[in-house]
Amino acid sequence: MRKSVSYIYIICVVSLLSVFCCGLTVSCVNDQVKGTGVFTSETEKGSELFDLQEIQNVGELIVLTVYGPSTYFEYHGEGFGAQYMLADAFAKSIGVALRVEVCRDKDDLIDRLRRGEGDLIACGLPVSVTDSIGGEVAAEEKDEVTLCGEKEITHLLDTLAVVNKDRSRKSGAPRAWAVRSQCVELQAALNGWLAKNEHRLLSYASLPVRSTSGFTYHQPRRSARPEMLNPGKGIISTYDHLFKKYAQRCGWDWKLLAAQAFTESGFDANAVSWMGAMGLMQLMPSTARQYGVSERDVFNPESNVNGAVKLISSLQNHYSGIANRDERLNFVLAAYNAGPGHVDDARRLAAKYKKNPNVWRGNVDSLVLKMSQPEYYNDSVVKYGYFRGSETFNYVRSIRSRWERYNSRIPRGSGR
Repeated sequence: MRKSVSYIYIICVVSLLSVFCCGLTVSCVNDQVKGTGVFTSETEKGSELFDLQEIQNVGELIVLTVYGPSTYFEYHGEGFGAQYMLADAFAKSIGVALRVEVCRDKDDLIDRLRRGEGDLIACGLPVSVTDSIGGEVAAEEKDEVTLCGEKEITHLLDTLAVVNKDRSRKSGAPRAWAVRSQCVELQAALNGWLAKNEHRLLSYASLPVRSTSGFTYHQPRRSARPEMLNPGKGIISTYDHLFKKYAQRCGWDWKLLAAQAFTESGFDANAVSWMGAMGLMQLMPSTARQYGVSERDVFNPESNVNGAVKLISSLQNHYSGIANRDERLNFVLAAYNAGPGHVDDARRLAAKYKKNPNVWRGNVDSLVLKMSQPEYYNDSVVKYGYFRGSETFNYVRSIRSRWERYNSRIPRGSGR
């Protein structure tokens, strides 16, 4: 009997201690939450309010932005856009990596910043918080968001507008980035970095052309050769032997591969584009790595063509569901230029607007031409956002017309 009573007593004491300890724990957590401004455990981990030290400890700066030519866009899987690149330079200055979260619009930017889903808005917000957020809630939210770098960001956007001949930008209209008001260390670091590097911001926001390692920088260059060396003898370029060798591996006519190479580089094996594409077939650094072309070999004509043909074969597999071989070729060429993500976005838009997603001319190409317009690249079916569709449209048309010229001018029997 004593044993049973003692057993029950021990259980009661343990239960009471557990309740008491839980109460202390909850109380301590609540006190910590009130004291630090960190959300409760019910809130997603991503919503914690990180200041500079926490960002550096984690090793990642989360940037909120929107798709656009001066904000953020993807090209062959790599990030571009003036404000994105500027944010990347800032992230490097504090020793962290950059992660991009794309938002729908400026209201979404502010809401997600306030919820702690990002650390920094890298999208030129109007300096009037009321204009950015909405008049009814502006007073409430103004205390939660602090604008940064008004002078520097405004000047940068004005300069970019002049350089790019962008008449849509009203000169002098004040714009700024933003962080949460609680993040005073991040504010100070960002404002200090922008002020210190004001004379360098344009270079940070311009396209750096770098090698696959990221350490060796190449100046953009292109020195075009003749479109055809000797049509009578069936000679297009000094690289015909490579086109004939590797075109077989992807089932192409060698003259089609030659037409693409001229469009890409003008037969300059050392060409470098402003976007960072390199070599005869203009491989992006990430693409070169993916298909086994090393930094040492990216300007080697054979290695470059070999990598390009591997990419072409991969894209042909990607579009294998398009039964018509000639139509499939159009999509492969378009995806080589813009990346399959952007082309697939255009196909989804084509289906939405009652056009045939498996036909290029007069169907998908008409949506590709609209992919630089916010109405289209912000559509809910679009996953990869903005890109300059006119470039891709002209790319496909240029290669096909050049291929036709090669076929009409080179005698039969001049190689496969």
